[in-house]
Amino acid sequence: MKKKTNRCAFGILLFLIIFNSYFPPLCAQNEIPDSVINERLQYIKKTLKQDQINTRRWWYGWLGSYSAATIGQSAVYLTSNDKSMRQDMALGAATTLLGVAGQFITPLIPGNEPEKLNSLPTGTSAEQKVSLAIAEELLKECAFREKLARSWKNHATCSAVNLGGGLITWLGFHRTVWDGIGYFALNSVITETQIWTQPTLAKRNYKNYRQKYQESAEGLSYVPNVSWYLEAYPGGLGIKAVF
Repeated sequence: MKKKTNRCAFGILLFLIIFNSYFPPLCAQNEIPDSVINERLQYIKKTLKQDQINTRRWWYGWLGSYSAATIGQSAVYLTSNDKSMRQDMALGAATTLLGVAGQFITPLIPGNEPEKLNSLPTGTSAEQKVSLAIAEELLKECAFREKLARSWKNHATCSAVNLGGGLITWLGFHRTVWDGIGYFALNSVITETQIWTQPTLAKRNYKNYRQKYQESAEGLSYVPNVSWYLEAYPGGLGIKAVF
């Protein structure tokens, strides 16, 4: 009986040694201090607020410019007696009206990300972690929209519209090919300026944020505390994990 008891004790001791070898302490080695969480939150809040201001300036500026051009060219069309002038103004008004419509379907419509973030509770450490995870996602979405707004599809769409206008000027209005090229070139300069003046602060700061804090694309990088326990019960042993 004594020999059997010694074997049992030796088995338990051996199990504990193996268990400790395979399950090292997991407690908070990746836990983010509250001060760092707050620093990240402030960085994202500042970025989202400034990006919102820049986006509003760009969006309303081009919306106002296209609207004014549409109204002005329409007025000239209605008051002019010159056929060529009326044709040019009608085509120009139609083009700038597309520009107005484009502002409402562009990815860079001003959002309310800063207000969403400021409305989140941050009184406790757990609330700050949740707020940071949401803030990272908001920043990621803003960066993606800015990247999408400068994609080749946007350039191609504007070029197609300008090319269509140039063909109408040349073939539809029976002008010279240089008139068509001139229309295409002028409007391409305008649309490319619109694209390249789009704000990119969120995209740049999202990249800097990930580099500075070594964030992954999935967001907040911390693991919860995990405590492991070895429990003995009649007839055997058990392992218990508490999160």
